[in-house]
Parts: sequence; structure tokens; C-alpha cells
Amino acid sequence: MRTPLPALGLVALAACTSASDAPFSAVIAPFSAPEVSVSRGIGPPDADPDACYGHQVTPAVIETITDQVMIQPPQIASDGSVLEPGIYVTETQQRIVEERRELWFETPCAAETDPAFIASLQRALAARGLYRGAPTGVMDRRTRRAIRDYQAPQGLDSAVLSLAAAQQLGLALWDPELAAGGTGG
Repeated sequence: MRTPLPALGLVALAACTSASDAPFSAVIAPFSAPEVSVSRGIGPPDADPDACYGHQVTPAVIETITDQVMIQPPQIASDGSVLEPGIYVTETQQRIVEERRELWFETPCAAETDPAFIASLQRALAARGLYRGAPTGVMDRRTRRAIRDYQAPQGLDSAVLSLAAAQQLGLALWDPELAAGGTGG
């Protein structure tokens, strides 16, 4: 029987188990949210050098299975008393349950630094019940939590605002002619 443990961070696990507990299974997952970064000019291989991208890396999830294996059975007398206890060894195996994933997504460049854009974002998230408080124009923990809460149901568990989410919120307009250096008229 395999018993999954709650996420404990990237911590080494040690457990004392008896033969009756075998096999023992632990799934080690990251305790904190996936690492996310935003950068201009750095992105996927086909990246636009003038665009900003969010980068999210989700580490692999590894399962550790520990079994107690009997190498010598106990010696039992005819009256049922144990003359010599059995000898067991612990065997541990690991396997990848979920592969490491790397995701690039375009993000509005103003989303991280422009106070007016951030205040508009906070108002848009507040209108949807995801952000509480007055708009501050600061990309703080509350704002990042609201961004994550908005994007997670859409399949992006990130606190960095994606361009797609900004467009859904009515915050980012993209004109291909302006992006190509045209007049956009």
C-alpha cells in the first residue's frame, strides 16, 4: 500500500518503519510556488526581442518507495516462541511521477513597473472580487495573489500577469501594425 505524504518542500525524508508498514511511499513536491521570472528580450527560441515574457519552471515530482524486505525469516520454536527474530533490510527506489515543465508566456511589459497599469489591473481584479482594498499601483503580494487566482482556473498557475489574461481583463490592447512600426490608423 502506498501512502502519499503532504508536500514537505525539497526535504530529505527519513522514516522508521516496521515490516508491517511496508511498502512506504512518499511523494516529494515543492512547498513553495513555482519559480517565475519576467524579462524583456529573453524568452523562448522564437521570442520577439521587444516583448516581455514570463517564465515558469515547475520542478519534477519524485516518488520515493521504501520497502522492508525479509532476508532471513524468524526462527520459531515449536511452542511459538521466537528463537531468533527475522532480519530485514530497507530498499528504497525513486521514480519521477511528473516531469519537470518549463513554460514561457508573453506578458505586458508595463505589468511589473507602471503604477498606472498596476492600479488599473487592481481595479479590474477588484471588480471580479479577487482583489480587496484601494488600488495602490504597487505590484505587491495581494496583487500577485489576485493575479494567480484569476489565471489558475484558465490553466496558468502564475502570479505574473499573462498577456492573454490582461486582454481578458480589458487592460492590454495589441495592434499588430503598431507592433510592426506602422501608424496603426
